[in-house]
Amino acid sequence: MIIQRVVLNSRPGKNGVPVAENFRLEQSTIADTVQVGQVRVKTLYLSVDPYMRCRMNEDTGSDYLRPWQLSEVADGGGIGVVEESQHHNLAKGDFVTSFTWPWQTAAILDGDSLQKLEPQLVNGRLSYFLGAAGITGLTALLGIREKGHVAMGANQTMVVSGAAGACGSLAGQIGRLEGCSRVVGIAGTDEKCSILVQEMGFDAAINYKKGDVAKQLRELCPGGVDVYFDNVGGDISDTVISQMNQNSHIILCGQISQYNKDVPYPPPLPPDTEKIQKEKNITRERFLVLNYMDKQEASVLQLCQWIQEGKLKVRETVVEGLANIGAAFQSMMNGGNIGKQIVSISK
Repeated sequence: MIIQRVVLNSRPGKNGVPVAENFRLEQSTIADTVQVGQVRVKTLYLSVDPYMRCRMNEDTGSDYLRPWQLSEVADGGGIGVVEESQHHNLAKGDFVTSFTWPWQTAAILDGDSLQKLEPQLVNGRLSYFLGAAGITGLTALLGIREKGHVAMGANQTMVVSGAAGACGSLAGQIGRLEGCSRVVGIAGTDEKCSILVQEMGFDAAINYKKGDVAKQLRELCPGGVDVYFDNVGGDISDTVISQMNQNSHIILCGQISQYNKDVPYPPPLPPDTEKIQKEKNITRERFLVLNYMDKQEASVLQLCQWIQEGKLKVRETVVEGLANIGAAFQSMMNGGNIGKQIVSISK
């Protein structure tokens, strides 16, 4: 059977900026027969995520991320529909997902590696299982619950950097649902800031490309910052940390501003910022959602309930066609999207 697939064409280098040309679309084939325990799936949606930047390096800098190999098919979160099954628990027409879905139009996969999906949980929006009801939503929810120490009625202020991105846009809303009394986002355009406030219930949002971020933070968080959901690192995080309260908490979700630099993860703080962190007893512990998969089922059901009730607003940037996945990755790394970046392969 003839398929299309996307392989890693070149590496940007540890300090390089990824471009669409780092990926290559090519034609390939898969077997015509499905063996016992396997299924043949048609790909519907693929997820494009910031962590994938690390997988473009020969050394990902992480013990849990496997590097993509040159001229080999890339992979990540994906959703598809079963077209033929030799697996006891999966039937033709079932919708399934995996964290290691190959970037190709169809595939033969081990049925045990797939999770069956129930579209009604997300009002039929299957792609949500890659975002708000998937690993992205889990990262936001479990990050807040495990590392944020948010308590209902505690009058806490949360700041979210990268707030218009896939995880940040959910984290601010979840922080409110979990009990924060004030939520402030930091994003890179006026449009993003407007969406955060008008659609997603943030109290305020700061365009870090305009004006004095430190001054705006002092005005919008007069009581200081109790919880910081950090997606970006770098200068923005240093500014937020400088205004955090005693015994406050950093949820170390991502450091996208540092992903094109050859630095360890998590990147060390500058000496002045580290001094503030220690003097104020601010927690800053690495958070890896895969360490909390025992809470996955209950957490996904909570996310789906919020979606069904309209309490969790979801934004997606959808790009059509496997051929455009490299451009979608480049756009995401440049901060060009709002919400989750999805590539649709259904047409």
